[in-house]
Amino acid sequence: MNKNAVLTFLFLLIYSLSPAQVVQKSIPRVDKMADLPQPLRIIDWRSMALQFDKTVYDFNAKGRYWPLVWIDSTAKNFKQPTLGLYTAIGDVRQGPANNKGMFHEALANMGAVLGASLVGIDKSNQNNLNYVSMLKNYFNKDTGWDIMMNNTCPEVALLGGGYGRDWWYDVFPNVLFYAIYNRYPNEPGFTEIARSIAEKFYKADSILNGNYNYSYFDYGKMKPMTNNICVQPDAAAGHAWVLYAAYRKFGDERYLKGAISAMKALEKNEINPTYELLMPFGAYVAAALNARHGTHFDVQKMINWTFDGTAVCRKGWGVLVGKWNGFDISGTVGSTVDHGGYAFLMNTFDAAWPLLPLVRYEPSYANAIGKWALNAVNAARLFYPQFVPENHQTLAQQTEVTKGVIAYEGFAAASTFDTLYQNLKAPVAQGDGPKWVPGKNPEVSQFSVYGSGHVGIFGGTVRKTNIEGILQLDLVATDFLGEKTFPTFLYYNPYNTAKHINIIIKSKTDIYDAVSQKFLYKNVRGTRRIRILPKQSVVLTEIPSGKKYPKKQ
Repeated sequence: MNKNAVLTFLFLLIYSLSPAQVVQKSIPRVDKMADLPQPLRIIDWRSMALQFDKTVYDFNAKGRYWPLVWIDSTAKNFKQPTLGLYTAIGDVRQGPANNKGMFHEALANMGAVLGASLVGIDKSNQNNLNYVSMLKNYFNKDTGWDIMMNNTCPEVALLGGGYGRDWWYDVFPNVLFYAIYNRYPNEPGFTEIARSIAEKFYKADSILNGNYNYSYFDYGKMKPMTNNICVQPDAAAGHAWVLYAAYRKFGDERYLKGAISAMKALEKNEINPTYELLMPFGAYVAAALNARHGTHFDVQKMINWTFDGTAVCRKGWGVLVGKWNGFDISGTVGSTVDHGGYAFLMNTFDAAWPLLPLVRYEPSYANAIGKWALNAVNAARLFYPQFVPENHQTLAQQTEVTKGVIAYEGFAAASTFDTLYQNLKAPVAQGDGPKWVPGKNPEVSQFSVYGSGHVGIFGGTVRKTNIEGILQLDLVATDFLGEKTFPTFLYYNPYNTAKHINIIIKSKTDIYDAVSQKFLYKNVRGTRRIRILPKQSVVLTEIPSGKKYPKKQ
C-alpha cells in the first residue's frame, strides 16, 4: 500500500470513529439574505428592553401623551384593578378618560410583561405592584369563553384588536399567557386559568376534527365560525403550542394527543396557510414533538411557510429580503408585497421566540436560523427613529415623544398612506395608527407601544461577542416548551474566514457542541476561544463538570 493510500485509509478510519457532523439544512429565503448585512449595527437590545420598562411603567411620566399607563378599575372578570397600556402613542380610544379606561390590549400588556421578565425584571413585585396578577383580567370568564382574550370585555371589543372575530387575536394571548405562566408558575390563580385554557383548546380541536378552515372559533358556544375575515388554518399552530405547553406542565396525555392532532391538521394544508405570526410556533412544536415523541412532522415545510411569503389568505405574509436604498432590511417579518414590502416590529421580535429554541431540537437549522437572526437583529433597529435617517421616517420632527424607547409600528418600501409622506424613500419608518380612527388619531399614533413592548424577546436572547457580526443567541430563554436545562447558545460565523470567539466560563464546565456532536472542552473555566469555520455555526451547551449532556432536550 503506497503512502497516499495509507493516509487516505487512516483519515477514513478516524472519520468513521468520530461523531458525525450534523448536516445543515437550508432555508431558501434565508439563502437570499446578505451573509453580512450592511450597514451593520447591532444595538444593545437588553439595554433597550430595560429602558422601555423603566420609562413606560412610570405613572408620573411627564410630556405630551404621557404617561402611557393607567389603572383600569372596572374589575372585569376578576375583582381587582388591572393595568391599562396604550397600543400606540396618543390613541384617542384609550387612556383613563376614554371608554371607562377599559380599552387596552393583552398583546401590549402581556408582551411587555413577558419582555421585561426575559431581561430579569420581576413584574410580580415591581414598585409594590403585581403586573403579572393584573393580567388575569384578560381571562374572559364573564363571557363564558374562559380563555385569555385581547380585551377584558365585549364592550370595547369592536374598537379594534380582533376579539372574537379574528382567530389569531384570540389564540395568541393564550400563547403569551403560557409563556408568562412558565416564568411565574406560583402566581395565584394561574394554574386554574392554564387548565381552563387547555380544556377549551383540547375540546375545540376535537370539534374541529382536523379542519381549521375558519375565521375564528367561538370558545363560548364551542363552535367554529366564518365571517368577512378569511380563514386562518394556521390557528392550528397556536392550538398545538398551547396544548403541548399544557402537556409539559400537567402531564395530561389528552393534551399531547390534542397537540399532535392540531399539528396534523396544520401539516396537511396544501397551500401556505400563514395568516399572522403563529406559523413559526408550528415549526417549533413540530421539531419538539419529533425530538421527544418520535413523530415525523415536516419541519422544513412549516419553516418554508413561515419565511417564503407565499401565503394566500394574508397575501405575501412572510419574511422580507433585500436591500432598500443601501439598507439591508432582510429578516424582518410582515407583508412581502404591500407597497413593495411592509415589515412590522412586533412580528419581527416575536419570530425569534419560537425560531431560536427550534435549533435545540433541530441543530441542522443552526446555520440558517443563525443567519436569519443576524439579519433580523441588524435590520430591527430601523424601526426606531433614533437609528434611521430623518429622510426615511414620517415623523422625524416629533420623535422626542418616544423618549428613545418607542419605535414606529413598521417600515415599508413606500408610504402606505394614500397621499401623505410620498416623497420619502425606502425604508419608510411609519405606522398605521392614524388609520384606526381616521381624522381623530394623531400622527404620533404611528409610534407603536404594543410592538415596542416585545423588545425583551431580543433583549433576553441576543448578545454581542468579541467579533462584530457574530451573535450569541440564547436557545433556552424562550424555550417555554422545554424544561430547565443547561445554558445553550448558537453562534453563527457570517464571514469567509474562520473566526475565534471568546466565551467566559465562571466555574468548572464541559462545553458540548451539538453541531459537531462532540465536547470541545472538559473541566474548564475562565476565558476559552471557540473556532467557528466560515459560514458555519456552533451550538454550545455549557454543562457543569460531572453532569451528563441531556439526550432529550
